[in-house]
Parts: sequence; C-alpha cells; structure tokens
Amino acid sequence: MKRRNFLIQSGIFSATAITAIGSNVIVARSANPNSDQKRLIVIFLRGAVDGLNVVVPYSETAYYQARPQIAIPQPGKEGGVIDLDGRFGLHPALAPLMPEWQENSLAFVHACGSPDPTRSHFDAQQYMENATPGDKHTQDGWMNRLLGVISQKTPIQAVSVGETTPGIFSGRMPVANIASGRNASRALPIDRTQLAAAFDQLYGGNDPLSQTYRQGRMVHEAIVKDLDSEMHLANNGAPLPDGFAGDAQRLAQLMLKDSRIELGFMALGGWDTHVNQGNTQGQLARNLKKLGSGLAALIKGLENVYQNTTIVVMSEFGRTVKQNDNGGTDHGHGNVMWVLGGKIRGGKVYGEWPGLSTAQLYQGRDLAITTDFRDVISAVLSDHLHLNEAKLNQVLLNYTSTIKVALIVK
Repeated sequence: MKRRNFLIQSGIFSATAITAIGSNVIVARSANPNSDQKRLIVIFLRGAVDGLNVVVPYSETAYYQARPQIAIPQPGKEGGVIDLDGRFGLHPALAPLMPEWQENSLAFVHACGSPDPTRSHFDAQQYMENATPGDKHTQDGWMNRLLGVISQKTPIQAVSVGETTPGIFSGRMPVANIASGRNASRALPIDRTQLAAAFDQLYGGNDPLSQTYRQGRMVHEAIVKDLDSEMHLANNGAPLPDGFAGDAQRLAQLMLKDSRIELGFMALGGWDTHVNQGNTQGQLARNLKKLGSGLAALIKGLENVYQNTTIVVMSEFGRTVKQNDNGGTDHGHGNVMWVLGGKIRGGKVYGEWPGLSTAQLYQGRDLAITTDFRDVISAVLSDHLHLNEAKLNQVLLNYTSTIKVALIVK
C-alpha cells in the first residue's frame, strides 16, 4: 500500500488509474503525428459564466431594462457588442475569435444547459461532468466513459490539465495529468536518477502494480519530453506566459506532436460574478479576454490538427437576467455553450430562443433552457467521433437525444 501511494503522490498515476489497469499490459504506439486523428477538447468554465453577456441578445429591450449598469451596448455604440446575426452579438473582449465565426468554425447554442434546477455550483458541475443531471450516485464522468468506448489501450490517450483528475475524467480508464502554469514540466521525485533506478528494480516484475508503475513512467516521460521540446522552441527558449493561454498552447503542442492524445480537458475559474461584474470593462471582460486569447492560442497551436478537432466550452449554469444591487448577477439557469472546430457548421447561434420577458423566464428570474446540454454532446460524439447509438448510450447514460443539434460535418 505504501508503494502504491508513492506512485499516486509522485504524480505518476491517479488512484483510479492504478485501480483500473489491473493486469492489462498497455503497449504504447509510436508518437507519430497524425492530423487525421479525431480530437475532442472540453473547456469547463467553473463558477457559472454569464452567457447573456457573452452572446448578447441585443435585440431584446428586456435585456437592457434588467441590466442598466452591466448590459453590453448594441452594435455601433461605444463598447458595443460585435454583431453576429442581427439578433445576437459577441462581447467585444472575445474579438480574437471573430475569424473563427467568419470562417464558420465557431457556433453557439443559446438557452442551453442542465435541466436540473439546482443553483449549487458543486452539484451542477457534478451533474454536467457526469452527464446525469439530478443523480448524485453516478461514479464516473462522461469523458471517462467516452474513453472506454474509443480506447486504444494506451494511457496517454486522454490528457487533463490540472493537478488532480476532474470529475469529467473520473472512472476506470486511466487519464494522464499535466500541471497548469509553469509547473507543467516540473521534475517529480521519481525523476531523480538514484530513486528512479531503485524503483525500476523494485517494480521489475510482472505483477499488476509493477506493470502500472512502468506504464505510468512511460506516460510521464512522453509528456515531459514533448513539453520540454515545446518550451525550448517557443520564443527562442523563453518560458510561456502564465495563465490560460500558456496552458492552451501546451495542450495544443502535445496533441500536435502525439496523435495518441485524442481527448483533452481544461478548466478555468473566476466566473462567479456576484459583485462588480462590469460590462465592456471590468471583471467579466478581463476574464473573457483571457479566455478568447487562450482559445485563439489553442487553435493556432493545433495547426492542421484543428481541422479534425472539436472544442466544447461549457459552464454549470447561467446567471440571473436581472442584475443585483452589487452590480453583479446571481446563480441562474440557462446559459450558452460554445462549439469550435474545423468541421463545425458554424457562423450560427443555435437553439430555440425563449425570450427575456418576465413571463418567459424560468422561475420568473432566469433564462429558460430549451436545449439540454447532452443534445450538444450527443451531436459532437455522433457526428465528430462517429459513435453509434450503442456507444452513445454507454457515454450518455439513460438519455436519448430528442433534438438534433446539427453542428458537425459541413
């Protein structure tokens, strides 16, 4: 048990990976670039982003009445939204993403989210990561279940950016983690020559734990090698910038260099804007600017791999239509999902728009949900990753999509 805990604490493998692998021997394929390999990246905005100030319904008078201080002005006005389709506009801080919209590789699904009524961050995030709204008993995340149905039996097939394995990747399938920021390629205790030699000798057998140790070492060495190479090439050896853009560039470089990596996950916090949310300027605008720059860096870094990549941006729920007395917004319901990628049928805001008049609001205060977030995921999995109905049922438990969100494959 002490040896097992060492592997976990050293960052070699997660506890779920050690439990899951058992006696299976994982044979790594060569890390040859393959731009035709289908990839999926999910970015979770933790804290409930205000979708109404991301994709703004500027044609709705009720929007401006409910938000006298924090509404984003109409197109053409100072600090106004960037017009998308004559009804909705994009927050100006997200201007770096407009080329994707104009090239029809960016789409939004508005009035979208989880049908569960909870306003708890913890519960709502769990429901969206497990894809079983209202059910707290689901033990694994939908991306881990997805990994189970597409697995090529290599532990480097899925990469999560962050110190710990998120709920969306929790489960029986092994997932590789890289730390965020400058710690991404930090040395682990096992990287020390004498310690590594001792453990190599200790775990030289064919028992399950020894096999797991060797597999973990292989994953760690492969990822650190790719990261070290990328760090030296960027800016003539200068370190990458801190924050989301830097993490996005690292993930892009890993996927570009190693076609074994098919799934990626990143999370970005700071979206719980109860106080001083701002409009064109302020807290939300600053975060959106970082997000937009990071997504642009991710797309650029993927290079030709982007043509076969889909990026989904989601958050646990939206925020109240009416601003509060502190210049912010409170926990809401409906939100907006983003979908980007080389094969996206973009340049469109999808979803049935319910309106913002009082009679149209959910519980008299929030944007109503007309599209279940699992409909979007289902469309991505079926049209992009080509999962059949049987495999979809293994990923999206006890759920059958009732609305076809035709986002994928032009």
